[in-house]
Amino acid sequence: MFEIYRRAKTEAGYNATLFLRMLTDKGGLETAKQLINSSKPSDGYTRLYERGRLDLTVEAMVVENPKWHDLFATEELAKARARLRQYGYSCS
Repeated sequence: MFEIYRRAKTEAGYNATLFLRMLTDKGGLETAKQLINSSKPSDGYTRLYERGRLDLTVEAMVVENPKWHDLFATEELAKARARLRQYGYSCS
């Protein structure tokens, strides 16, 4: 999770300070679950979408890497996939 924060900053010019605070306060798993289960995309998600970098979102990280799938309910993975597809991101 800290890696996508770093990559968003260096590769997309997006300094996700709120995301970093969430990671520090809640940890990676709780942060990911909160963002995925939110009824609307986070501001960070929107900023990364505007930069054409949805690959740097929590949703993409979770959906695209099977090693994380066991940490999330089927419904959470479906929500993450649906959000990505809604914004035109092709995911597995």
